[in-house]
Amino acid sequence: MVTEMMVLLAKVVFIFALCIGAVPFCVWFERRGSAWMQGRLGPNRLGPFGLFQLVADMIKFFFKESFIPQNSHKFLYLLAPAIALVPPMAAIASIPFCSEIHLVNLNVGVLLILAFTGLEIYPIILSGWASNNKYSMLGALRASSQLISYEISMSMALLSMLLVYGTFDLTEIIRYQQEHHWGVLLNPLAALIFWVATYAETNRLPFDLAEGDSEIVAGYHLEYGAMKFAIFFMSEYVAMIMVSAFLVTLFFGGYALLPGMSWVVSASGKAFLLPVFELFSFFLKVAFFMFLFVWVRWSLPRFRFDQLMHLGWNILFPLSLANLLLMGAVAYFLR
Repeated sequence: MVTEMMVLLAKVVFIFALCIGAVPFCVWFERRGSAWMQGRLGPNRLGPFGLFQLVADMIKFFFKESFIPQNSHKFLYLLAPAIALVPPMAAIASIPFCSEIHLVNLNVGVLLILAFTGLEIYPIILSGWASNNKYSMLGALRASSQLISYEISMSMALLSMLLVYGTFDLTEIIRYQQEHHWGVLLNPLAALIFWVATYAETNRLPFDLAEGDSEIVAGYHLEYGAMKFAIFFMSEYVAMIMVSAFLVTLFFGGYALLPGMSWVVSASGKAFLLPVFELFSFFLKVAFFMFLFVWVRWSLPRFRFDQLMHLGWNILFPLSLANLLLMGAVAYFLR
């Protein structure tokens, strides 16, 4: 019993360290990437390539004044950022990084991820309501309508792939893609819908209506500062990593080796290299979709709210429903 608790604690610490350690690099990459796309230099003063700018930012957040609005609901105001990091971190723990690393090896991994991603709305709603600020509340309401609208299309795109795979086990889903084809080749429309919905689920441009600076100042986290704001900031990037990893697992083979890697492993004749290449392959795929987050953010303008709802309900919803019915018919007649 003690051993199991120690193993569980070690896994929790590993996931926390992995996510917290990845966030500063993602922030640096976005700053440098956006500067490159806009013909600027970006952070380049502190340390090589400006990497120490991240340390300066963390020190700034630690020493900034931490305040609580006078008319806020203090308990819920402090609770919102405290639970913001929990859902995406818990969801990441369900995703296999390679064939030898399973932090939480469940045969219902897909359902577990869906359960935790559904909880991501609560910190936003709590922070907007507890701040007792009309702009914060408006941002929280826009976020809730956005998440609910796009979760439906995302779920139906996911269901269409589960009809193909016939399992909720993420390891079995990856094995199916290794033996047949990647999910994006089997169902490209579902992959496209799922990919678009991830931007709405993470409140990223062009779907950052929850924190539209030009309309509602800063949205649901307007009244937050210092480390409380930093936690919200980190949770967004952890959510980006989580949905990228989930997208890769469902549609791009997960830790399945990229073309050419299997030849290198077989030519070396060293079996212990396989998990290393699988981990590297998984990292490259996730890094590619993280790069797309940056690329899209600095390429497309923010949608209006009516455009957001039109895309979610009038375009993605009918497409995802039709695709689900089609894949259901294909799965029924081919099995």
